[in-house]
Amino acid sequence: MATLTPTRAAAASAPKKATARRDAAATREALVQAAVDEFSRSGFAGARVDEIARVAGVNKQLVYHYFESKQGLYLVALESVYAQIREKEQALSLGALEPVDAMTQLIGFSFDYLAEHPEFIALLADENRNQGQHILASERLKRMHSPFIEMLERTLERGAAQGVFRRDMDAVHLYISIAGISYFFFSNNHTLSAIFGKSLGSKGALVQRRRHVIEFALNALRP
Repeated sequence: MATLTPTRAAAASAPKKATARRDAAATREALVQAAVDEFSRSGFAGARVDEIARVAGVNKQLVYHYFESKQGLYLVALESVYAQIREKEQALSLGALEPVDAMTQLIGFSFDYLAEHPEFIALLADENRNQGQHILASERLKRMHSPFIEMLERTLERGAAQGVFRRDMDAVHLYISIAGISYFFFSNNHTLSAIFGKSLGSKGALVQRRRHVIEFALNALRP
């Protein structure tokens, strides 16, 4: 019977280790995605670890193996949805566009992202009910905002230098305003539709609101 040398034994075990790492990464990703769905639907308090594991197709104990606790999984779920929007914002490459075009793209993107990701709105609403305690515990989330705010500041500076934007606009306040006028429309869409007696979730209503949000924000930026 042939005996593997140490070199051959290491080579033979390498594919197994690589497969194990891929499987672990896939399992972790499946748990995070299932957690985003469950937490956005039921909130942190109402979400069940059993259900998250069932949807991910794994043993419940793996939740604790990878994330230590339900709270640990919730924090990673929050980080993942924030990471997605921050990555897409960075990909906008605002610096390559003229200031007005850059701001138009940013505002339109912010509106479209909320329209396409109701789970993001639901998770934010739940985290606000919890007074932001999980976000406060995440250094990663705090770091995510800095590069984007810096990109926004540079766009404002370029616009002010060209005379198309006012010079006293604060980037953080601007970002909050842009996000706020879109967020409220989606987070309260059902009640707003009921109050005004028309479907504000229809395709036509979304197109009209998107145009208004862009024009409203750009008007606020003009000197």
